[in-house]
Amino acid sequence: MINKNNLATDLNAIREKAPLVHNITNYVVMNNTANALLSIGASPVMAHAIEEVTDMVNIASALVINMGTLSKKWVDAMLMAGSAARKKGIPVVFDPVGVGATPYRNQIADTIVKICSPSIIRGNASEIMCLAKENISTKGVDSTTSSNLAIEAAKQLALQTGAVVVISGPDDFITDGTTVHCVKNGSLLMPRVTGMGCTASALVGAFAAINPNYLEAATHAMAAMGVTGEIAARKSEGPGSMQLNFLDELYKLTAETLAEKAIIEIVTSK
Repeated sequence: MINKNNLATDLNAIREKAPLVHNITNYVVMNNTANALLSIGASPVMAHAIEEVTDMVNIASALVINMGTLSKKWVDAMLMAGSAARKKGIPVVFDPVGVGATPYRNQIADTIVKICSPSIIRGNASEIMCLAKENISTKGVDSTTSSNLAIEAAKQLALQTGAVVVISGPDDFITDGTTVHCVKNGSLLMPRVTGMGCTASALVGAFAAINPNYLEAATHAMAAMGVTGEIAARKSEGPGSMQLNFLDELYKLTAETLAEKAIIEIVTSK
């Protein structure tokens, strides 16, 4: 059974502690994700220089690795930061953007999983199925399949890697390989705004920074995304206003509203 009191507690904890979330992310979404983290009450830093990533990890409470725009230097920085985060014992969130699109991207995703041992992996259905070695490809960074079709692949990936796996979609699924949570909040406008998935990964990092139960933390982060998206969509005329309204509503989101509006179900538990 989902305890919504814990959901409210986590949101309040982020705002009380303002955890530093170190992001090595793609330059398409840096502004979006930094603003989202600020809006929810966390403290973002976007640092990818090899010369400083280890030092930055050592003062951070979570590391988010996003491979949306790959280059060799950034990959090297990701691996260096991930290794440092493992040694420090802080959560690593991995967003395998576009895995399945090219052999190079597949190779890098596998290397990040192997070396960085992510605590949480968040992607769309196609990305999760590809990372789990299902026979599927992606269309750029967009999913070519629905989130519910990737549940078994996500469970297998979680068992293989030891990571909590999050599948984003109309319904979000979160699993540790045994238990599967489903978050049913969200809006059809959200996929029309670039970087919403990357924002979700950043928020997962914020929740994981203050809650060591990563299945719970990831579920709470996706609920916060979905509830905020629903509220923002009602005030938006299209993707442009949605992007602005999302940040405003995330900033205004209260623990009480989040707990009241979140729709979270346990799909399977063995």
